[in-house]
Amino acid sequence: MKKIATLVLALSFGLAGCAPEVGSKEWCEDLKEKDKGQWTAEEAKDFTKHCIF
Repeated sequence: MKKIATLVLALSFGLAGCAPEVGSKEWCEDLKEKDKGQWTAEEAKDFTKHCIF
């Protein structure tokens, strides 16, 4: 069981490294394509801060 948990943890860290940095051009473009109804409050705040202003 510990091996599975370790594997899942390692994969989650690996996938997190693939996401564009918040506020980057790629991140802004990805969020523009995402349905605004699915944005989190944090994403909306960061989008306004980094992509609009």
